[in-house]
Amino acid sequence: MAIDNRSTVRRVLVITLLLNLFVMGLKGAVGFWTGSLSLLADAIHSFTDSANNVLGLVTSQLSSPQPDRDHPYGHQKYEAIGALGIAAFLGIACFTILEGAVERLLTGGAEVQIAAPELGLLLLVLGINIFVAFYERRVGRRIGSPILLADAQHTMSDIWVTITVLTGLLGIWIFGIQWLDVVLAFPVALLVFRSAWNVLRDNLPWLVDEMAIAPEAIHAVVMQVPGVLNCHSIASRGLLGRQVFVDMHLIVNAADVETAHAITEAVEARLEQHYHPVRVTIHVEPPSYEKEEISYEPQP
Repeated sequence: MAIDNRSTVRRVLVITLLLNLFVMGLKGAVGFWTGSLSLLADAIHSFTDSANNVLGLVTSQLSSPQPDRDHPYGHQKYEAIGALGIAAFLGIACFTILEGAVERLLTGGAEVQIAAPELGLLLLVLGINIFVAFYERRVGRRIGSPILLADAQHTMSDIWVTITVLTGLLGIWIFGIQWLDVVLAFPVALLVFRSAWNVLRDNLPWLVDEMAIAPEAIHAVVMQVPGVLNCHSIASRGLLGRQVFVDMHLIVNAADVETAHAITEAVEARLEQHYHPVRVTIHVEPPSYEKEEISYEPQP
């Protein structure tokens, strides 16, 4: 049976939403005070953090792992859709940062005015971002939540963005190197794009029903169950640690339905022990259907 961790996900997202709103406000205010393009870009990035939290709250509410009549395989893919929404927000932020940086290079702009109090506020922002990222990642790994892990990845990028911006502002404050503010806006955009790519890479396999567990690994587990003679046509999909669906054809050493059923129950229990949570569908066949092929042929 799938585990419903939605209440934990919602609690974490509410906490991080409040912290991200505070961070966004600080960055935006300091950005306007100082006239820093890179810091305003960082504030835009933080705005997407807050939007992602809201998106996560909505998708978490919809992503019940329990099946119903209209969704017999559960609703977990809503979380993956939410994670793709995070990637879309990151893409928008990346474009906005690049657009502002190019415009500043072409048209110029007012000098950045930075002082110690503003740098102190940015250090506070950095500390909050570090706490949020590690908090979300720890809880996300513990309960296997794609939306929390994706949001933690986004916040990790925000940490590096803030460090990059701080570096530029320190250069302006100490050495008066004004061009650092515009130049460092470009690596900020690259960091944002990298986060978007990582989120896409981690969640697309879940949406396109990519293999969750190697069929050879499932075959090795199943063949250890007493009474199993042959196992073939193995397929799996889902997200390991969150919910996996396994289908297979099985040949058992049984002379009656009751014995065959007992063997298939043992197979399901063994797979649940190895790959919890997992839902297994088994098609029992006669010995004449025995095959050497464990799974399907790779696509040419």
